[in-house]
Amino acid sequence: MTVLNGTALHSAAQPMPVIDREFYVESFLQRWDGNTRTSYRADLSMFLLWCDTNGFDLFAIRRQHLEMYMRYLSDDRGNCPSTVHHRLGTLKLFYELALDDDLVTKNPARLLKMPKIHRSVNEKVHLDRNELQAVCRTAYDSSPVDYALVVIMGYTGLRVSEVCGLDVGDVLSYSRGHRIMTFVQKGGAQAIVPQPPVVMRAIDAVVDGRTTGPLLLRRDGTRMTRRSADRVCKRVARATGITMNVSPHTFRHSMIVNAIDAGVPLREVQLAARHADISTTIGIYDRGRRNLDTHASHTLAAYLGAVA
Repeated sequence: MTVLNGTALHSAAQPMPVIDREFYVESFLQRWDGNTRTSYRADLSMFLLWCDTNGFDLFAIRRQHLEMYMRYLSDDRGNCPSTVHHRLGTLKLFYELALDDDLVTKNPARLLKMPKIHRSVNEKVHLDRNELQAVCRTAYDSSPVDYALVVIMGYTGLRVSEVCGLDVGDVLSYSRGHRIMTFVQKGGAQAIVPQPPVVMRAIDAVVDGRTTGPLLLRRDGTRMTRRSADRVCKRVARATGITMNVSPHTFRHSMIVNAIDAGVPLREVQLAARHADISTTIGIYDRGRRNLDTHASHTLAAYLGAVA
């Protein structure tokens, strides 16, 4: 394309040298920290490897290339639809920033037709009241650390990374008459969660007079990690006789679903779970409750009455 004086104008951004590409990816990742950065790094590293293998330039990618990449993820790597959504969501955000920085002329991920995610309404993703109490009993008999881990997650809904990151000093302060836990939540903001009495007692047992250091310690005296926490959750669930697949996030699911079953208003459950959008609380966590006692048809039938 040229203007009247003959000066050439390039309609597309020129490919960047590899070192500049790597620098730009790192600058993109600097916008996040913790698990989010780790996840985005893995998504971009996989995509860069695919681009290099197929000879595609990162900043010359079109929608058709991403459709090929989606097929690669689902067919060759066996990724489920939700994983494909996540990986392409990272690329959509990456190219949105690249568009703003004039490195591409359009976002190639903007109009992608994403695979449908089918979530079964009957899929059980939580421990019900009796199961959670039984698991807590097993954890209590196992060790104070095991008990504190499952109680904190099962009663307050903290994520496993948030629990493992707690220090003793984070759980001993008070606010408005409540003893609280303070920590950096997903996204980097500070969160404050009150401690119910059962959580206070579990925490006091693992603090055991200490004033500093990690709250949850492994047997070797080091901080509890996400992997260690996962092993604890699976071990106590198996010892309890729970047959479903249990992970640390199962306890967060359980806190949210059991709060709904206990009659806590959805808005309060959303705040307790620290969800930005209430649709997350309803669409993802409110599945598999199988609580027919509270079905709306019962209340409606009582309101409408009957002719026979």
